[in-house]
Amino acid sequence: MPYPSHVSHANVHKNFPVLFSTEQIAERTAEIGRQIDADFAGQSVVLVGVLKGAAMFLADLSRSITIDCTFDFVAVSSYGKGQRTSGAVKLIKDLDQPIEGKNIIIVEDILDTGLTLAFLRKLLLQHKPKALKIAALLDKPSRRLEKIDADYTGFVIPNHFVIGYGMDYAERFRNVPDIRLMPPDFPE
Repeated sequence: MPYPSHVSHANVHKNFPVLFSTEQIAERTAEIGRQIDADFAGQSVVLVGVLKGAAMFLADLSRSITIDCTFDFVAVSSYGKGQRTSGAVKLIKDLDQPIEGKNIIIVEDILDTGLTLAFLRKLLLQHKPKALKIAALLDKPSRRLEKIDADYTGFVIPNHFVIGYGMDYAERFRNVPDIRLMPPDFPE
């Protein structure tokens, strides 16, 4: 179905196929929370959310964790306004609190090329955390350019552009409650 240039983006996402429903996301997020509880039993963790895409996943994940848990945020830039990464990663917002000696879990919406998470892992390891783990809601291994894996993965997906549940296309569709496949013919 072609998308004319004058199409309203307000509800066009309803035509995008659902990849993961809100129920599937909630169930998998709860499972990851239980795994983190078990891995860090009797300890505390700091969830470091990667803005903006991971905000919803971090919020739901933090409510699934019963051990002592705080969070902080970083912001990086690696995507332009389209569907392709620029390849260069830069830090836009750093942590607010020191992390030395703390259990850190980087919370990311999607692990695809690995460039962003490799950059963040290297950066955060310089601050000498007690432990550094990665939780990624989605893993797209076919796009990997850096050798990096998540310690906690929600779902492995094929090489398709997705929107919803915090993930965007040119800052649109973040508020879609489920995760949907964006048609490749959607206009830029």
